[in-house]
Amino acid sequence: MPSADVTVAVITRNRRASLLRTLDRLAGLPERPPVVVVDNGSTDGTAAAVRAHPAGATLLGPGRNLGALGRNLAVRHATTPYVAFSDDDSWWAPGALSAAADLFSAHARLGLLSARTLVGPDDDEDPLNAVLAGSPLPPAADLPGRPVLGFLGCAAVVRRRAFLDAGGYHPVLFFGAEETLLAYDLTAAGWGVVHEPSVTAHHHPAPDGRPGRSPLVLRNATLTAWLRRPVPFALARTSTLAVDAARGDRVAARALAGTLRRLPAALAARRPLPDVTERAARVLDRTGGGTDR
Repeated sequence: MPSADVTVAVITRNRRASLLRTLDRLAGLPERPPVVVVDNGSTDGTAAAVRAHPAGATLLGPGRNLGALGRNLAVRHATTPYVAFSDDDSWWAPGALSAAADLFSAHARLGLLSARTLVGPDDDEDPLNAVLAGSPLPPAADLPGRPVLGFLGCAAVVRRRAFLDAGGYHPVLFFGAEETLLAYDLTAAGWGVVHEPSVTAHHHPAPDGRPGRSPLVLRNATLTAWLRRPVPFALARTSTLAVDAARGDRVAARALAGTLRRLPAALAARRPLPDVTERAARVLDRTGGGTDR
């Protein structure tokens, strides 16, 4: 099942052992996808290990930590019409990339496909699967799956042209809950963003998780509001952070501080959503169907 349609893009930083496991899995896929690894300034020998790995991945070394913007670099480098994202602890099920390519080929407006994610050695359902599958947004006749305004970054496939057209991941956010803004921007540009459970990705995160991620998620959810949502909505999100911080919530305090540092840049890049996309976002607000986590 070799396919020249999908490149797999991986960003990594100082997680060599986990990355090599991911490259092993990607090298074993029947589609034999080209792989692009963006090394975000690792100091643990990651670059040399990638060069020596039989997967033959293309290594891009920007020389510093680009965060999620490393994915933008990988997409610009790719030459295939579609790009699948993996983290250094995730990979794609056999046949998943071919199935995704077929769906993109059959649906010209499809910009991003969010896959079903199975977690850990027991293939547990990621809780986000149910949230996305239960999206209250109505189906679209020209799209597969269920329209959504969020996804899991390590379990998504994009149409390269759509991703670049929407501007990719936003520099103000850097990393953490960066997916919602991209979903907004793709949808605002007229591209379809859907959850399609027939395409499967595997995610094997470290048991200790990623310390410090929660403040980033809260910060970026608030910055996303300032970048795209109505001012009263953004003020409400910021006020909630401020109240929680005043009550002694250290996570909220860190998130608020990070928000205020980046707020001038967010305001400078502010571009409110078109009415149709804002209405869809409000539907998700009312039903609790958002995906920030």
